[in-house]
Amino acid sequence: MKFRLGLFLTVFGLLVAAYSYRLIQLQVVHPRQSASGTGTYTYDTRVTAARGEILDRNGNVLVTNRASYNLIISGYALFNSESPNESLRQLVRLCRELETGYTDHLPVTRVKPYEYETSGYSDTWNNYFRSFLRQNDWDADVSAAQLIKLMRARFRIPNDWSDEDVRDVLGLRYELDLRNYTSLPTYTLLSDVDAVQLAELMELNTPGMQVQASTVREYNTAYAAHILGRTAAMSPEEWEVYREKGYAMDAYVGKDGLEKAFEEQLHGTDGVLRTTVDRAGNIVAQYYAVEPKAGSNVETTIDINYQMITEKALEDYILNLRETGVGAKEEGKDAEGGACVVLDVKTGAVLASASYPTFNIATFSRDYNKLVQEKYSPMFNRALMQAYPPGSTYKMSTSIAALNAGIISRYTTVEDKGIYDFYEDYQPACYLYTASHQTHGVINCVQALAVSCNYFFYEVGRLTGWERMDQTAKALGLGESTGVELSETTGWRANPESKRELYSDPGFQVFTAGDTISMAIGQSENRFSPLQLAVYTAALANRGVRYKATFLNRVISADYQELLYEMKPTVASRLEISDEAYEVYTLGMREAVTDPSGTANRVFGDYEVPVCAKTGTAQHGSAGSDHASFVCYAPADDPQVAIAIYVEKGAQGGNLGSIARSILDTYFATVAENDVVSPENILN
Repeated sequence: MKFRLGLFLTVFGLLVAAYSYRLIQLQVVHPRQSASGTGTYTYDTRVTAARGEILDRNGNVLVTNRASYNLIISGYALFNSESPNESLRQLVRLCRELETGYTDHLPVTRVKPYEYETSGYSDTWNNYFRSFLRQNDWDADVSAAQLIKLMRARFRIPNDWSDEDVRDVLGLRYELDLRNYTSLPTYTLLSDVDAVQLAELMELNTPGMQVQASTVREYNTAYAAHILGRTAAMSPEEWEVYREKGYAMDAYVGKDGLEKAFEEQLHGTDGVLRTTVDRAGNIVAQYYAVEPKAGSNVETTIDINYQMITEKALEDYILNLRETGVGAKEEGKDAEGGACVVLDVKTGAVLASASYPTFNIATFSRDYNKLVQEKYSPMFNRALMQAYPPGSTYKMSTSIAALNAGIISRYTTVEDKGIYDFYEDYQPACYLYTASHQTHGVINCVQALAVSCNYFFYEVGRLTGWERMDQTAKALGLGESTGVELSETTGWRANPESKRELYSDPGFQVFTAGDTISMAIGQSENRFSPLQLAVYTAALANRGVRYKATFLNRVISADYQELLYEMKPTVASRLEISDEAYEVYTLGMREAVTDPSGTANRVFGDYEVPVCAKTGTAQHGSAGSDHASFVCYAPADDPQVAIAIYVEKGAQGGNLGSIARSILDTYFATVAENDVVSPENILN
């Protein structure tokens, strides 16, 4: 009796365990799909949550969503129809005719000789493929050609079909089969189908195929392409990161720009739509098992009006320069790309960031093949990602290093002899002497900044030494991360360490006296991005206080009812600048505008708002005209806005002031307009 009782209890326990396991599979592991005895089938469909909107600082919506339609396929209704394979063949043929590309994840090439292409898929999709092989009791090392034969037999594909039809239908059968024993969501055949194609596809009456409403990104501006960024399906590498955050495998994510920087804020929480259908595919019941939750809205620091003016001014200048050049030699006709960054001095907020040439982000996918072949790389963000020699815009940093250390004073003078002959093996010439065989004569630091005298700064650089100059440049943000949320290059400063890293030949690694005096005028190995130059200029305006650069103003709830986060200005570093040093570089930048011989006088000499500016002309390793740089801030007595401009092979930095003037015209007109107070009892 004890033995029989023990045997009975053991068998009973095994039966209970088996039923419990099956119940868990149906209700917990795969609750989205179940067939009832009444001939109905219940499945879950993931509903993509709307992505948050991107706005400018004034509330203008720059990126939003528009309604779209996806086509999904439920295997239950399809495989309860008379000829599921033929239905799928008609479907794939029409897709080819309409040229509507769809994705299947069967890792086999579409044409003979069949080969595996598992390297193009994530580890997760490759694991699903291995599950598929195990489920069908096929060897893991089966060849691709043999797999196609096994699948034809398994899914009963007729022998008289074309190879193209066979491969396409097997791809869909593979996708639908996976949904029977994995947690994959309902198969989405096509996303964002246009109305005409949708009508034609639905006319096929493919059993189990349904229309699902969704949203896709829409751009309300033709500007700021390099800033806004784009979304697309995840790469295998991205999936390894985002799956840990609960993302669906086919989710779209930010690929670059603000879309990538604020992915977690913009991305919503997907919902689950539970649908019950009968054998004919008719919907019996439908409801949200999980409500989708839209992403948050991101308000940026960008002013789209400033952005538009900046992009247009930069483009017009470069195109005109290519047409006419400057000077008797018509330098600058070989001008290539350029960039301009506009910064709020008191907060570090980026008001505009332009890179030329640019592109239309709304048609990026359609234009991609053309864009990758275009000259001057229009997709490249020069404002943040390109490091340039700063030229004479670096001289304020040299001045501060020398004045702070007491190496020179405001009244220290140097006689410009044209050719700096202190060293026997390196004797550079002043730019003025090279151009006209004239010199600046006896000159002090304020005057040297105003007329951009290289000779003066050769001598100051030699006396100051590279260590002091390097420390000062670092504190002012040059060669350092700006803290901005988008991808950026940090560039590098001229010093022994960077030279060792840049050159593999030991003969070029030695940091020489020539490097030191070249460093003083922004040459040698100094390389900084236009954004860094803008941050540096704002730090000069703030007397050494450098703010972290940012594109983020606020994060707001999807319904615009709740403020979730507000960016506060963050000090990245502080440089103690002596009264004398501050007075010298401020007067020098101001006299560059007011002095008739100043390098920025031609553009800003008659400007109503007082401007502090510095021009730069930088040599580079490639042939052609010199690079051109320009930095400024205004008003001089109460700085509010800083601008940095760079044009590759732009010849002369002083001419770039016209771009800055267009931007400042718009900026101060807007400020004046906002300062107007309407009288009471007046209807606006």
